[in-house]
Amino acid sequence: MSDIGIRSTVRPDWDEELTAIADYVCDADIESDLAFETAHYCLMDTLACGFQALDYPACTKLLGPVVPGATFPGGARVPGTSYELEPVMAAFNIGAMNRWLDFNDTWLAAEWGHPSDNLGGILAVADYLSRQRRLAGEEPLRMQDVLTAMIKAHEIQGVLALENSFNRVGLDHVLLVRIASTAVVTRMLGGDREQVLNAVSNAWIDGCSLRTYRHAPNTGSRKSWAAGDATSRAVRLALIAMTGEMGYPSALSAKAWGYYDVLFKERAFKFQRGYDSYVMENVLFKISYPAEFHAQTAVEAGMALHDAVRDRIGDIDKIVVETQEAGVRIIDKTGPLDNPADRDHCLQYMIAIPLIFGRLTAADYEDDVAKDPRVDGLRDLMEVRENEQFTKDYFDPDKRYIGNAIQVFFKDGSSTDRVEVHFPIGHRERREEGIPVLKQKFVDSVSTKLNAGQWDKLDALCADRDALSQTYVDDFMALLVA
Repeated sequence: MSDIGIRSTVRPDWDEELTAIADYVCDADIESDLAFETAHYCLMDTLACGFQALDYPACTKLLGPVVPGATFPGGARVPGTSYELEPVMAAFNIGAMNRWLDFNDTWLAAEWGHPSDNLGGILAVADYLSRQRRLAGEEPLRMQDVLTAMIKAHEIQGVLALENSFNRVGLDHVLLVRIASTAVVTRMLGGDREQVLNAVSNAWIDGCSLRTYRHAPNTGSRKSWAAGDATSRAVRLALIAMTGEMGYPSALSAKAWGYYDVLFKERAFKFQRGYDSYVMENVLFKISYPAEFHAQTAVEAGMALHDAVRDRIGDIDKIVVETQEAGVRIIDKTGPLDNPADRDHCLQYMIAIPLIFGRLTAADYEDDVAKDPRVDGLRDLMEVRENEQFTKDYFDPDKRYIGNAIQVFFKDGSSTDRVEVHFPIGHRERREEGIPVLKQKFVDSVSTKLNAGQWDKLDALCADRDALSQTYVDDFMALLVA
């Protein structure tokens, strides 16, 4: 931390944490083919999540311009809709869609989060810039630029999360979306190193959202649009920086007034590694189930037990659930669940549905399913406990497992097998198994919302990595307009 006194007017050097981000965004060349391949699939997966969200009025009521009529012909398009908006609001729209169903990619470490949330700002700015360049007779951005920005945004968000837990001090992980999006979007807009530093320092000075809306007794739908808000704010900060607006070199380390002293218990950030392409290469996809990621393997275990228990629901005496420490801390819930946002962050609910019905879809969080008395009946029979080995494997950088185990005990003294799953289908260790499922998720989510000609072109393009990477962004976005 800076040793400049609180009353000193000497302007300090830039915090090293800020310069590391700016140097990476401005100077790093991404050479990992695996990172670009994964980014290609991440783009498909994230679009699938956004298109699925269009089926839910709770999401679509928030979409469109900031006030009725405030459209921007020639602006950024919002996939699956006919909206053309200025890029700040377009980023909110895209970000809210992508996150709405809690179905997009995940990063788990000391802090967790969803790095593809950054695609809201990236895609909005890329489309806006490309359309403006075409009008000016200049070459638009290519999708390779979008994929590169995605890799860098994933890396910034994920590396900051490896050793630094914001949730333990009550702060929400969407902060990291704002930081990462601000950095890459400022660069996309043509910002130099100084402008990136200025923008990112302002992003830190914005502070943090509280996690109030993610936890009982206040769990609510803000958790579905908070990331859209963060990536949208990033675009605004980037545009402000591009005017030449100043930044704040010790935004993190300033005594008394900096981020560390005010919001992070007077601790500086710790780093496990530098910025490269590690996060995109190892990101976790939510492929099969729209469920908080700490529960993904629990859902798989519940699905495996469905046949053994579906005809004996009334005979169950107890259900023992073993999970990681993070799972106990954030999704172990008892008592009433008031809305879908509450249910998709309840470990017991996410286990009860597959045990009873042999499925878990976004629709299963709605009231008509939740009112089935068997659901809360099973929740009341669950004993959730931490498995210390699962916790160790969760933090191991060579594993990053998300283990859960379930065993069902019946009133007659019999029991099912103990089903243990260490990592879900979206884990890097199961890429070969998972990618075909991801592709089908894309087909199922997008194909029915576009006309046949659009879909055929989009499908063919997404099946050809080289062709997609060289496609102009505005041409790609045109294929997504409904």
